[in-house]
Amino acid sequence: MNTQTIDDKEPSKILIIAAFAAVYIFWGSTYIGIALAIKTVPPFLMAAIRFFVAGFILYIWCIAKGEKTPDIISTSKNALAGVLMLFFGTTSLIWVEQYLPAGLSAIIIATTPFWFVILDKKHWKENFSDKFIVIGLAVGLAGIFMLSAHKGPMNFSGDKMQIISFFVLLIGSMLWAVGSLYSKYTITNGSTSIKASIQMMAAGIAALLVAIFTGEFNHFHWSQISMHSIYAMLYLISFGSLIGYIAYIWLLDVRPPAIVGTYAYVNPAVAMFLGWWILDEKIKSLQIVSLFIILTGVLLVNLSKYKKEE
Repeated sequence: MNTQTIDDKEPSKILIIAAFAAVYIFWGSTYIGIALAIKTVPPFLMAAIRFFVAGFILYIWCIAKGEKTPDIISTSKNALAGVLMLFFGTTSLIWVEQYLPAGLSAIIIATTPFWFVILDKKHWKENFSDKFIVIGLAVGLAGIFMLSAHKGPMNFSGDKMQIISFFVLLIGSMLWAVGSLYSKYTITNGSTSIKASIQMMAAGIAALLVAIFTGEFNHFHWSQISMHSIYAMLYLISFGSLIGYIAYIWLLDVRPPAIVGTYAYVNPAVAMFLGWWILDEKIKSLQIVSLFIILTGVLLVNLSKYKKEE
């Protein structure tokens, strides 16, 4: 996506804060929504429903407003970005939550800002010469390691699927960063909303093909879906995909990827809290201390950007 494709004016700070709040809070809660949804819906089918329904609703809304479908090249580029981010990135999360708890999954995803800094070649000089960004990332990663100390990947006790899931999610977080950077630096036509709709529909189609290929429909009946899973999917479609994802794509247009990627620091805090509140997961003092350290890292990463905007 080309920066400032919709409006050449600098967006208001209130709008930016609201978008970050949506990405920080709504996406943090999706870990719990996913855990509830896949209890009775196969993971790839759930991802297909979530992304395609959300994308189709958004696409119809854009067309109703008078927007036009972008040209085939722009559509293809946005579809690729959607597959990288939402299929390889988010769908990998959905799949691994069969084997890993929501909190630990959120911790692994929190490595995403690291991939943004490493892979964003265009901003290497800026990122690695800014001591606040470097220190902030180091502090945030230290908090993540502390947070996972009591039940991290080193404590898998030989569980093969947990070990596989750990690395699948690491690769997924890397591909999410790749897709995000590709989306930001690739020039395409169309509004943020219609681009997001194409990305979500493409990811939904990819997830559906994998669901068919892996045989998820062989032992699945629609009648087995519980109301809890239905409510969870509705939440994921509305707040996770429509609101949260649009806010994320818009932020990529107006803010550096490394800064946008700091959502991965906050999401574990939200996921841990909601896991305690909704799923009755225990929160230890080590986790609380770790969360304060992680949030300190977020502040440091953003500090230089705040100073430049004053």
